[in-house]
Amino acid sequence: MLIGVDHGNKQIKTVHCVPFVSGLQQSMTRPFGPSLQYGGNYYTLSNERIPYRKDKTGDDRFFILTLIAIAEELTARGVDEKELYHIQLPVGLPPAHFGAQAEKFTAYFQKKGIVEFQYRDKHYAISIDDVACYPQAYAAAATMLHTLMNEAKAVVVDIGGFTADYLLMKNGKADLSSCDSLENGVILLYNKIRSRGNAELDLLLDEGDVDAILTGKQTQYPPSVVRLVEQLAQEFVNDLFSTLRERMLDLRYCTVVFVGGGAILLRRQIEASGKVGKPLFVSNINANAAGYEYLYRLEAVGR
Repeated sequence: MLIGVDHGNKQIKTVHCVPFVSGLQQSMTRPFGPSLQYGGNYYTLSNERIPYRKDKTGDDRFFILTLIAIAEELTARGVDEKELYHIQLPVGLPPAHFGAQAEKFTAYFQKKGIVEFQYRDKHYAISIDDVACYPQAYAAAATMLHTLMNEAKAVVVDIGGFTADYLLMKNGKADLSSCDSLENGVILLYNKIRSRGNAELDLLLDEGDVDAILTGKQTQYPPSVVRLVEQLAQEFVNDLFSTLRERMLDLRYCTVVFVGGGAILLRRQIEASGKVGKPLFVSNINANAAGYEYLYRLEAVGR
């Protein structure tokens, strides 16, 4: 069974299940509420995400999060419980980290044999038979490459949790010599808003508060707070585009494909910047996971 998993610094995503925060708490005794039992320990999801780490293979936490993602995806697909699931697992890395980390990240999920765990009181037995790794941003845009075939130049910008990845496309083909991962993800925006809100307005804003304001949801915060959040978000977007211009990417004169949760969150600021000629938004927050599965199928056909 093919299950793509997008290991974001902010959220874990699969094709069909609702994204969940990349946060985990471990205990030796059964906690209250839904949990995963594996290797003699219990794990529950937490809204406090794991601090950013460039290399996610340093401990088992992202493997545990992957087990939860697989279980949630199986449930979302309505798959009946059976004795053993054979899993093909396509995953991804930021383009700038891909060359150095792809082999290690792939090995992180392999050679574990049959893995048994319990999640939400249901028993699972899985075998990860194959793992493939692809560049983020390119994977998210892969399913719409047919729309870029006639574009002499297009730029894919994936605004994630800690990084903003960019990739140049020429006539629908990736130019891997012009890609990078900038430490300009929305987590940095959250930190800046929290710091300014505390210093200037004596407020303690969490990431959910910021998301609610930026998506136009009704909150109890006064207009001064909304103005501060909107102002800093616009500055964040403008600074990102200025950084890309320094990398010789002038977004005013090409098609720009925006993907990732950060791009969805900041769509109004992107459109208001006046620095993007032809923006296209991939509104599916699970686009990278879907792209991983799409690219894996393409490779399987060519084998």
